[in-house]
Amino acid sequence: MTDIRKPAARHSLNFARGALAALALAAAGAVFWQSPAISAEDAVVIPPPAMDEKAASGTETAIFAGGCFWGVQGVFQHVKGVTRAVSGYTGGKKDTAVYETVGTGRTGHAESVEITYEPSKVTYGQLLQVYFSVAHNPTQLNYQGPDEGTQYRSTIFAENDAQKKIAESYIAQLDKAKVFSKPIVTTLEMGKTFYPAEGYHQDFLTLNPTYPYIVYNDLPKVANLKQLFPALYSEKPVLVQSASN
Repeated sequence: MTDIRKPAARHSLNFARGALAALALAAAGAVFWQSPAISAEDAVVIPPPAMDEKAASGTETAIFAGGCFWGVQGVFQHVKGVTRAVSGYTGGKKDTAVYETVGTGRTGHAESVEITYEPSKVTYGQLLQVYFSVAHNPTQLNYQGPDEGTQYRSTIFAENDAQKKIAESYIAQLDKAKVFSKPIVTTLEMGKTFYPAEGYHQDFLTLNPTYPYIVYNDLPKVANLKQLFPALYSEKPVLVQSASN
């Protein structure tokens, strides 16, 4: 299984908490800062889901996996009604929810994002629309752009039967409408526990906007969110670090 999203990531991110790593990221990003931001996965305009949850008070959670969690987290941190979006691992056991171990592709985990949201402001169906449209390419099996392996699979980790039914209905709707050039390969998994990723992965897109992988693959996703979903777009991201302070 390969992980080539960051040329020296598996080496440098081991000590990313330190100042040396921060300098390395900044230096690498500076080389590409003037490069055009063209994502490997173009956004697709898709219809809203025919089935959705009812707007309600309080908060709920959704867990989505779609390639590198940096970009998925970065996108949903800019969605109005989302109060928290955390990068992590879902699908495997607690003791294997470690970046280097998950990277082997043998743990059952997928890099995922746990989203806390207010249904009164954004529904589960709307989150799914963003997920399928701009957050990732749901037709790529066990890879996203340059990243390969089951840890990068497209998966919806449904929290309950209602979410499962909405997701199943929406996938069938999109496939029937043939809005994508290939069938959707997104899987549905239930009863899986989400484990937060290491601190240096949190808010990575916002904290490292000049990092080459972010510039090429993820900033265009945020731009697409703003363009395609202006009513849902929030200029100020909801950051994990801010919520923790």
